[in-house]
Amino acid sequence: MARRSIQGLVSENKIVSQELNEEISLLIYTPPNYTPLQTYDILICQDGNDYFQLGRIPRQVEELIEESEIRETIIVGVPYPSVDERRRRYHPNGEKVEAYIRFLANELLPFIEKTYPTHQLASARTLAGDSLAATVSLLAALRYPSLFGQVMMHSPFVNDTVLREIETCKKPEEIVLYHVIGKKETAVKTTDGQVIDFVTPNKKLFKAIKERSFAAYTYDEFDGDHTWTYWQKDLPKGLTTLLS
Repeated sequence: MARRSIQGLVSENKIVSQELNEEISLLIYTPPNYTPLQTYDILICQDGNDYFQLGRIPRQVEELIEESEIRETIIVGVPYPSVDERRRRYHPNGEKVEAYIRFLANELLPFIEKTYPTHQLASARTLAGDSLAATVSLLAALRYPSLFGQVMMHSPFVNDTVLREIETCKKPEEIVLYHVIGKKETAVKTTDGQVIDFVTPNKKLFKAIKERSFAAYTYDEFDGDHTWTYWQKDLPKGLTTLLS
């Protein structure tokens, strides 16, 4: 079956971040018939290039909008400049993770809302990520639940720092979580050369989340490993769960 081109628009933009002390590139998708006279949900994807290219998220969102499965949504992808910098920004113990979370809350969100007509509601702002990108998305929502009300997590990296953040989150009832992990993610080679088990820590995360009163929580285990082959297939389910 031939795949059609998207009808919406993917554009590139840049924002100067004081928090990270550098210029950040952005990928932005606006849906077909976009108009400044209407307001939109926003979906902010860490690992932006991967979500746009490997996840084909503009096409997946567009098809779901056309089928009236999800709300009209603008997607903002935040690419990472290098593997090492990704780890510094996204890892829960990375030296730039606090600065990156402040960038999302204090710089990126105001930039988006100044540039595009969006719903001024936390429930209309979703953070998404895979692996470490899922982790930092979760941490940002836990810190700023009044800004980011929803998180889509594909196979997040989980350690004691992440579990502690769940346990100490002050307003879990304001956050909706979507969380999937692959059953075969027992020996994942990470970017720093280690081989680690993702399944056991994710089950601990599941247990920790269930013990708190989050607004809603969807958890699933798919029959696959730590790759975009499986995350891409799961995106429609995640999107319809959070944006229906």
